[in-house]
Amino acid sequence: MKPAACGVRMPRAPHYSQEPHVPDRPAPDEVRAYYAARPAPLVAATGIVLDSRGRVLVLTPSYKDGLELPGGTVDDTETPEEGLARELKEELDLSVPVGRLLAVDSRPPGDLGRSLIAHVHLVGPLAPEQAAAISFADGEVAAARWLTPDQACEVLPARIAPRLRAGLAALHSGSLAHLVDGVPQPGSSAGLAPERRAALEHAGAYGSADHRAARPKALTAASVVFTDPAGSVLLVQPGYGNPARWHLPGGGIDSDLGETPRAAARREVLEELGLDRAPGRLLAVNWSHRPGRPARIRFLYDGGTLDAGALARIRLPASELLQWRAVPPADLAGLTKGALRRQIKACLTARATGAGPLELHAGRPVPGS
Repeated sequence: MKPAACGVRMPRAPHYSQEPHVPDRPAPDEVRAYYAARPAPLVAATGIVLDSRGRVLVLTPSYKDGLELPGGTVDDTETPEEGLARELKEELDLSVPVGRLLAVDSRPPGDLGRSLIAHVHLVGPLAPEQAAAISFADGEVAAARWLTPDQACEVLPARIAPRLRAGLAALHSGSLAHLVDGVPQPGSSAGLAPERRAALEHAGAYGSADHRAARPKALTAASVVFTDPAGSVLLVQPGYGNPARWHLPGGGIDSDLGETPRAAARREVLEELGLDRAPGRLLAVNWSHRPGRPARIRFLYDGGTLDAGALARIRLPASELLQWRAVPPADLAGLTKGALRRQIKACLTARATGAGPLELHAGRPVPGS
């Protein structure tokens, strides 16, 4: 059973009704006695369970008022991941992997006299058939709803909604949120409002470690624009993500290893095409951004023209790419996203005219650059 104060799970005890799936509410004295016997701090594990549409699973408990996210107290020698997996199975008959850690929330002692450390993990996204198979085997859940993130934050109790908001911010930014009583801390890598971060910076309240952790991050990549003798652009079809969206040869820059954009472009061409060719000049740098996500910076290099012999030597990694194709610029629309298509066309223009490097935002030249 899960007492209302913390949203954590109590073991079954004799005061439960013997009527199946209809547990009685524990008396307040029993709740206090239960927690008084527990070592501090309590450890709980919460799941942000998402479906394929990005909606959040919100539960209605059968034994108390208010709404919950899936999860509960970690028992005995369990890790938070093991505890959450057990709770998902017991509450929802859901056997799925527990994903990465999104947030840690430390709550000071409240009415029950026990501090709480809550680990918040990603679960899913669930496939439609997994979501449809959810059931309430142990009777602790009366109902479940899929809500948009904004709707879920609106209806969840004040102690839980901040964890969801911070956890989703960490999911989108690829980082981790550090909370105390639901409040993002100054050095938190996610969940801290930009206005709050700016105020701390201007007040000189940051140490160097917290400043580095709280600053927004960017993802960097390097790509190469190759053409064949007819002027068609070399594209590769990924074996991951959406295979209908073709890419330029290239990939992420291993900046943590000291790799430069140019070195990454050469490495990626060797790994993806089997061709060891030094990139030509830098044609453009593209900046793209979606709210709440890291910015993406792509360096685009001129790969030159591949003759028939070079094209015949292309060897794709079977585990990563499905096929390659030389595509006339006029036919790019059927294979590439609009932003990449604009980048390619801008690079072809820069190569033909000798312009550049160009400064692009989502593939569009920046005025005055």
